[in-house]
Amino acid sequence: MLTDHTGSYYAASANPTPQRPPLQGLVEADVCVIGAGYTGISTALFLLEQGFSVRVLEAVKVGFGASGRNGGQIVNSYSRDIDVIERTLPAPQARLLGEMAFEGGRIIRDRVQRYGIQCDLKDGGIFAALNAKQMQHLQAQKALWERYGYNHLEMLDGTDIRQRVDSQRYVGGMLDRQGGHIHPLNLVLGEAAAVESLGGVIHEHSAVIRVEPGERPLVHTAQGQVRARFVVVAGNAYLGGLIPQLAAKSMPCGTQVITTAPLDEELARSLLPEDDCVEDCNYLLDYYRLSADRRLIYGGGVVYGARDPANVEALVRPKLLKTFPQLADVKIDYAWTGNFLLTLSRLPQVGRIGDNIYYSQGCSGHGVTYTHLAGKVLAEALRGQAERFDAFAALPHYPFPGGRLLQVPFSALGALYYSLRDRLGI
Repeated sequence: MLTDHTGSYYAASANPTPQRPPLQGLVEADVCVIGAGYTGISTALFLLEQGFSVRVLEAVKVGFGASGRNGGQIVNSYSRDIDVIERTLPAPQARLLGEMAFEGGRIIRDRVQRYGIQCDLKDGGIFAALNAKQMQHLQAQKALWERYGYNHLEMLDGTDIRQRVDSQRYVGGMLDRQGGHIHPLNLVLGEAAAVESLGGVIHEHSAVIRVEPGERPLVHTAQGQVRARFVVVAGNAYLGGLIPQLAAKSMPCGTQVITTAPLDEELARSLLPEDDCVEDCNYLLDYYRLSADRRLIYGGGVVYGARDPANVEALVRPKLLKTFPQLADVKIDYAWTGNFLLTLSRLPQVGRIGDNIYYSQGCSGHGVTYTHLAGKVLAEALRGQAERFDAFAALPHYPFPGGRLLQVPFSALGALYYSLRDRLGI
């Protein structure tokens, strides 16, 4: 039985947190939230600010899943961009989703400032292009985002990007001045403290084993129950089979991250002189940034089906050295894996089961900003303001072809195809 965070750099450098006892006995609340990651904690915080009483149930620890393991990058929009949404939904709903695409980052900054969260927030994110086709894509992305009023982007040619990233891999890129990066675990721990400051209660080591629907649903753990007016399901890749109809339309996938030993100040500054975070434009992308104590945090790759690789460092270190060969002699201090939830469309799945069980899942590797927006949208829906919730709920939810048995090989074949296109620059 898992009882603590994975052995990541984030867990090793986490801010102190209180003990949060498991749920015992029967309690009542306006809302029971399942999962204490970004989606669940964001939802709880918005609801508490509006006067709801909230209980949060977490199977392990706050931020145990993707929220405490990710690359820590504030990246705007969704895993599939607004142009895909425009081709999927009628114009009014697509417009709403486009207008929300840049809201998550603003919510994070507001939370950090309002609640004094210490999470090493830095501005500046770079999309790095490895070929001319990817540069064309970034030009189109800039025009698309500017069409929705987002004017914080700057194209970088080959000379420009080398002034911000000391690597020979890139032909250019795009700077998002309202992108950025954070210590992701400390962000969610700070938000959890904000939840508790407003009277919310978080129970760790309280895995939900059954949700009993009804006019006032009853949520069961091994040692207790929560009777609530509403339930919010926010387990994402760590939900398991608790809600079978959600599991059928999503697939947990693993991504891997390594962290170097602290770099000397001159070397760290030479790698990323402006302290930006970076992600490349490949289908299976690499992403990296510096920590507050001058470590390089580097992630990349996907394991479909969320199997834990035997040697994470062996998978990711070659990617790091391809980008920064000057780090050949640098020691790796931490290596870990974590799961995100993939949907077939790579767009989030938002909806309602019956009248009072709400869910958001399937960030598809693009969750830091979306989950914070999702919390606001779910809270609006529970207050009866469902226009933005309904726009997300209108996105189609597709089952993986072949069901659970074939979703992994089909997804891996698709990734192989797109990775080959990336390598060929077509």
